[in-house]
Parts: sequence; C-alpha cells; structure tokens
Amino acid sequence: MEDGKNEDGKADALRRGGALNRHAERVSDARFDDEDFFDAKDLVQVKYEMLRKVRAEGASVTEAAGAFGMSRFSFYQAQAAFEQTGLPGLTPKKPGPRGRHKLTPEVLAFVREELAKDP
Repeated sequence: MEDGKNEDGKADALRRGGALNRHAERVSDARFDDEDFFDAKDLVQVKYEMLRKVRAEGASVTEAAGAFGMSRFSFYQAQAAFEQTGLPGLTPKKPGPRGRHKLTPEVLAFVREELAKDP
C-alpha cells in the first residue's frame, strides 16, 4: 500500500482481530519482499503461505518454517488446524480456557449446601 495511513489502519485491524504477526521482520520468503499483495504482518496469510510452500512446492517443514519466521512446532499446529477447519483454523485463538472450568456442578452443590447451613 502506498499510503502509510492505510498501512497503519490495516495493522490496527489485524491487531484488533488478533491476526497481527508480531514478528513480521522474521519472514524472509521472497514472496513477501513485494508488499503489493503479500503482507508479512498478516499472520493468517503467512501461515497459509508456509503450509502451501510445503504442500505445493515440496519444501521441507524446517525450510518453510524458517522462511516464514515460525518454528516447526508452529508449522504442525497450523497444519492440523488447517486440515481440521480450513482457513478459519489459521486465525489465532484467544489463549486460556474456554468457559468455566473450576466450578463443577458438584462443587457448586457443595457450596450451596454449606451456605444453606450457615449463611
């Protein structure tokens, strides 16, 4: 993009969506040298291109992961997510547990029982 303002806007949008590649400077694949289409700051695009390099071009996992600034572990995580849910699987998920996980129905029943005995 020619306009620095648009660049900042895209980076802000990626950040809000959780898809900003915080290590864009590590991406060394030649496709990302020309920023007309490929954007190293777009984590989903970087992951997709890393997977494509292995599948379509026959690159090794180590080679592809290195060229896209990722670890082999990150490659395999992205690969599993992509195979399971397609492109949406490459979008970063919020860290941490999903929903309640500490208060089981049994624990809640115990707490209610104890409160009923001695409010």
